[in-house]
Amino acid sequence: MNKKSGNKRFETLAVHSGKVRGDETGAVTTPIFPSSTYEMKFPGEESGYVYSRWSNPTRSALENALAVAESGEHGFAFASGLSATDAVLRLLKSGDHVVAVSDLYGGTHRLFEKLMRNFNLEFDYVDGVDPKTFERAIKDNTKLFWFETPTNPLMKLINIEEVSAIAKKHNIITAVDNTFATPYLQKPLELGADIVMHSLSKYISGHCDVIGGALICSREDVADQLRLAQYGVGAVLGPFDSWLVLRGLKTLHLRMERHSFNAMKVVEYLETVDLVDEIYFPGQNEKPVPNKMIMPGGMVSFTIKADLDTVKSFVMSTSLFVLAESLGGVESLINHPATMTHASIPKEIREANGVIDGLVRLSVGIEHIDDLLIDLRQAFEVIKKMVKTA
Repeated sequence: MNKKSGNKRFETLAVHSGKVRGDETGAVTTPIFPSSTYEMKFPGEESGYVYSRWSNPTRSALENALAVAESGEHGFAFASGLSATDAVLRLLKSGDHVVAVSDLYGGTHRLFEKLMRNFNLEFDYVDGVDPKTFERAIKDNTKLFWFETPTNPLMKLINIEEVSAIAKKHNIITAVDNTFATPYLQKPLELGADIVMHSLSKYISGHCDVIGGALICSREDVADQLRLAQYGVGAVLGPFDSWLVLRGLKTLHLRMERHSFNAMKVVEYLETVDLVDEIYFPGQNEKPVPNKMIMPGGMVSFTIKADLDTVKSFVMSTSLFVLAESLGGVESLINHPATMTHASIPKEIREANGVIDGLVRLSVGIEHIDDLLIDLRQAFEVIKKMVKTA
């Protein structure tokens, strides 16, 4: 359970929460506890830790720190973001209905459509920018609203407060994927959401060296069910990865400030490039950033006015922006959603949602901005020659 944070600011809490103190070494950092099992006391007495599928001291430290970061009461760390999402779906029963935002991570869409429909769960998708689209999609069996904000990959902002208010009116659980924003930029639980999900592989760990996921909530009834799903299925985060994520969390605020600064400069540059058609970036034309995000974050998507082969040449012509899956690391990454993160979504659905062949997604890292802009400029120079000769 979340320890009281008092009036401390996020930056202080990120550094100091989740610590395990009191052993004979006086270690300042939380130790890694690799033990799978623990010595039991006499049956019937409180014995603390029993078996690491149920709980582990290093994972518990991380879960407490995540709860503090998200202003929640309960944190649960999983083996991946998708296993965390799967745990949320285990709150449902056969025949239940989910309303999700249509601009959605491809892996989440695959989980919904190719796996969970086999268990007689129903899914409908809405734009979500207008909160009333969620309300209009409600059926008698609707039990869950699921959305990202900003969305992946078109960076749409969903009004968490309004969607959560609609959900509460209809006794529906609201789950928000806060991976792109992180708890430093926005806190969905404070805005009325019931559950926050994170892919810990992204900004919170921040170094492209962990696969993990997390759920945070404050409702006791929801926490009890999530806890059962966590240890009952066993897709838990191991102690070594928990320690890495805990280490990453300490510098999240510093990294998000640089990610945001660099991303804004990248957008300023993209606005001057003739080959760029649309740019998708939170708060691009609004200040302050809407939806109560304190900064826009480090994710930028844009479309290139060129054919698929030319776009592929562009994403393979950068050097600092590495062509790779994932996001949120200190290194800049470049992604072609239609053939990478969203390739599992049928083409007609993908394109109807705006994920066209010309779409490119950047995870802007913390390198020097001048070097990043030089890298993008030279990649555009490569395809300018291709477009002229076409």
